[in-house]
Amino acid sequence: MKVASSIVLGSQPSPDLVSEAVANAMRKADISIANSVLLLLTSEFADNPQAAIKTAAKAANCTQVMGCSTTGIFTEEDWVLDAPAAAVMVFGDNVTLELPRKNINNQALLTLTAPNAINSTWLNNGDQRYGGVSGDAIGQGPFSVWQNARGDVSGHVEAFFSGTNVATGTSHGVQLLTQPQQIHLTRLFDLMQINDQAPLGALQKAWRSYSKSDTDVPLHLVTVLYADSAEAVMQGNFNQTTIISCDEDNGSITLAQPLRPGQFLSWSLRTPSAAEADITIMTHRLTEQLGCMPDFGLMFSCLGRGPYFYNGVDRDLKVITQTFPNMPLLGFYGNGEITYINGSNQLLPYSAVLSLFSAI
Repeated sequence: MKVASSIVLGSQPSPDLVSEAVANAMRKADISIANSVLLLLTSEFADNPQAAIKTAAKAANCTQVMGCSTTGIFTEEDWVLDAPAAAVMVFGDNVTLELPRKNINNQALLTLTAPNAINSTWLNNGDQRYGGVSGDAIGQGPFSVWQNARGDVSGHVEAFFSGTNVATGTSHGVQLLTQPQQIHLTRLFDLMQINDQAPLGALQKAWRSYSKSDTDVPLHLVTVLYADSAEAVMQGNFNQTTIISCDEDNGSITLAQPLRPGQFLSWSLRTPSAAEADITIMTHRLTEQLGCMPDFGLMFSCLGRGPYFYNGVDRDLKVITQTFPNMPLLGFYGNGEITYINGSNQLLPYSAVLSLFSAI
């Protein structure tokens, strides 16, 4: 399979970075004309990316250029945050990005969206999805995402790969603090009572048991896992949300998503060790699903999951490159991850969505 990626860093957001990245990838793939190009740009390009997009189309000799601008980008070679950079993946042979109207086999759709374009209508329109939310400097505007070598004013783009099989998995990277507990009372986004007790007290008790200390709960690291049954939570078939605030007076907790009485939740903690172990297991599971070693991969990781989370080293990326040496990989650090869980497409926090592809 003729697929290759490249990443180029610079001091200014110049189209020359794109030209060099495409040339490198085309040379590695041994092609002179690409069927399609995935182009990712850092947020320094966000104000005016059209010149860079046109440069990619010209250098690859194709008009199917799809991508977005975001806070950080990576390939199997390197990752970049806080510096101008361009990363590309080029596709030759029988592999190409196709528009959804040609998706007669109902393949999962690669989906890229700006934060202001997310809506439930297209997110769950019947197609399975994987992808991420772009995290450029402004989070809005006509060029946050692009397809067919031009910015898309809808704010979201989607396509599928012809000529490939795909296996997608999600690494939540959390460690359970409690067994599932049933929700008894809610008020809009406020969690009022679980298992006949105040939620804040239950969370504090779980944290003290885990940490063996009386320190405050690190709310920014706590993730709420929830599902319609306790079994679903324990089997990993859960949704997740985060804590917005706590009320010390009545013991309630305000969540980013409204939950319902009768559902079950578990408190969990995001930890680097759990995240690294989780993505290691996932890479092996996806390889088994494909039935062979992958030819290329795409990963969409939360900005709060990347190098900042791992103390300056992206251990997720390291696990993948060690497991699949020399496999072309492209991805970004964004503001949310999209994947198909429990019969619907979900927008996740603090996760990593990995898709591996092999030739049909």
